[in-house]
Amino acid sequence: MTGQAVKPSAPINKQSFGYRLKKDFYRNKFKYLIILPVLIYLAIFCYKPMYGLVIAFKEYRPNLGIAGSPWVGFKQFTNFFKDPYFFRLIRNTFSISLLSLVFCFPAPIILALFINEIRNNVFKRTVQTITYMPYFISMVVACSLVKTYTQQNGLVSQIVMAFGGDAVNWLNKSQYFYPIYILSELWQTVGWNSIIYLAALTGIDQEQYEAARIDGASRMQQLWSITLPNLVPTIMILLILRMGGILNVGFEKIILLYNEGIYDVADVISSYVYRRGIINASYSYGAAIGLFNSAVNIVFLLVSNWISTRYTESGLF
Repeated sequence: MTGQAVKPSAPINKQSFGYRLKKDFYRNKFKYLIILPVLIYLAIFCYKPMYGLVIAFKEYRPNLGIAGSPWVGFKQFTNFFKDPYFFRLIRNTFSISLLSLVFCFPAPIILALFINEIRNNVFKRTVQTITYMPYFISMVVACSLVKTYTQQNGLVSQIVMAFGGDAVNWLNKSQYFYPIYILSELWQTVGWNSIIYLAALTGIDQEQYEAARIDGASRMQQLWSITLPNLVPTIMILLILRMGGILNVGFEKIILLYNEGIYDVADVISSYVYRRGIINASYSYGAAIGLFNSAVNIVFLLVSNWISTRYTESGLF
């Protein structure tokens, strides 16, 4: 009786994605276990709540729930575009974002370059500590200080009066809101944001500076020819991330500093969402505005990343 021939098993495709993933998992299983809590956190608190975005296309009623609320399509978006405050919100949001970009983005770079040039280590650490400290002050406390200093009898008014000016409540004047916001933002963030640039500066090959000094390059020439070119990748990455949040003006700070008298310059998209979506319980309307805000940020992120990749060869992806 002749035995039946055994068919050879199919060869393993070692180039397949599944095989490579399985092999990588066995090789780095402990690393995968380490990142597992992070993945669970992202799934629960970042991705699962995204289901709630559907209320932007519904007339959400808490008693009916998300699934039971009626669909209204793009009605909420249309209402926002027709809102009498739409152009004011867009103007104020872009104005504050662009002013922050112009003044607050380069400041940490300049501070890091100055600190890097300091040769006295004690003085360098002192400067770093002083500039870092405001970042750790609670936003509520920081805004309370700003409001106290800008009152009619506050520190700012006292200084202005010493030079022959008039004492006013500075936060009640629309023309002073932007300078107060930008200066307080600089005070709070310039030191902390300089840390990443200082870290990038320490990673520059010191042999380049030695070669430049041998060639007779001055410190300013070394700055322009070595330091700044090596900082460009870091600057571009942070600029792209900043552009990706161009409409995300500091919500807490705006809420704590503004008042009804300066809504014409201080009211931004995030504060309007808070008032309409939370206080007035217009949840669908607030969700639609928030989704529009995120969509615009994504567009700015993609465009800025494309420009950076094309002209500087540095990008997020």
